[in-house]
Amino acid sequence: MNKLLVSPSPHLHSDLSTKRLMRDVVIALLPAIAVSVVFYGWKELLVLAVSVLSCVCIEYLITKYMLKRPGTVGDLSAVVTGLLLAMNLPSTTPWWVVFMGALFAIGVTKMTFGGLGQNVFNPAIAGRVFLLVSFPTYMTRWEMPKGLFGVDAVSGATPLGAIKEGLLQGASVPDIMSAGGYSYGSMLFANLGGSAGEISAIALLIGFVYLLVRKVIKPHITLSIWGTVALVSLIFWLCDPSRFTNPLFNLLTGGMILGSCFMATDYVTSPMTEKGGILFGVGIGFITLMIRYFGSYPEGMSFAILIMNAFVPLINNWFHHKKYGRA
Repeated sequence: MNKLLVSPSPHLHSDLSTKRLMRDVVIALLPAIAVSVVFYGWKELLVLAVSVLSCVCIEYLITKYMLKRPGTVGDLSAVVTGLLLAMNLPSTTPWWVVFMGALFAIGVTKMTFGGLGQNVFNPAIAGRVFLLVSFPTYMTRWEMPKGLFGVDAVSGATPLGAIKEGLLQGASVPDIMSAGGYSYGSMLFANLGGSAGEISAIALLIGFVYLLVRKVIKPHITLSIWGTVALVSLIFWLCDPSRFTNPLFNLLTGGMILGSCFMATDYVTSPMTEKGGILFGVGIGFITLMIRYFGSYPEGMSFAILIMNAFVPLINNWFHHKKYGRA
């Protein structure tokens, strides 16, 4: 006699798992990681290693000894957090500062809320902002990439930092661009200062395409960020090109590509619907530009994503999926 078994949902299953998704994100980050190691050498390797190992060990220890439940490091989410955190840091960051960032990212931002799937804010971005506020000297000390496995001994500003500093001294944007030797080709490829997540836009875009092909993410959040940045910066640039940077500059510099492709699209901390995701992306793009143009920091991507993370529950309440069977 056949028995009818009633069990809780979900009743449909697929081979898609957290581990597979995280593995694809790691693969997508490899081109940018490779470029950063080529240009920054062993210092960048040290930052990457300390960040990843710290995130994995901290999550393991908290899960085993504080939460007393089965380990979760096998899902690779801690590895992804470690890689993203490292890519937001200068290659000159001391190991203990990297560790502090990992401790805040995993211990405070992720595990305090219960672990993967329950955190409100993106752990890697929260760790980066924590370090920026707590250790601004280390977080704003950049070395200019020299080439294969090495950097210049002298420090230099990122393009966004140079623009911000030059404007405060009364120079115009075109003059600053010319004096710094900034070209859109160099912004797209790899010979400018910054973190691993800033050094090569093209490497990050290759990873973004990979995630789209693998259907790990959908493009609506990323495209809404880019569209908002392009439109708003175009308006400001047309009003005063001597003071405001143009859309292409804003799209290729800073953490724009890394943030919009890899961190704003995080499943846990982004809206569930496409309409909500578009609103989420518009908010990130607008806040980022307002901080870049009028704030004290040259970059605003991390702050913008964290601010919009806080609005995700409200956005999900406004835009939610229709219930099954409802028109």
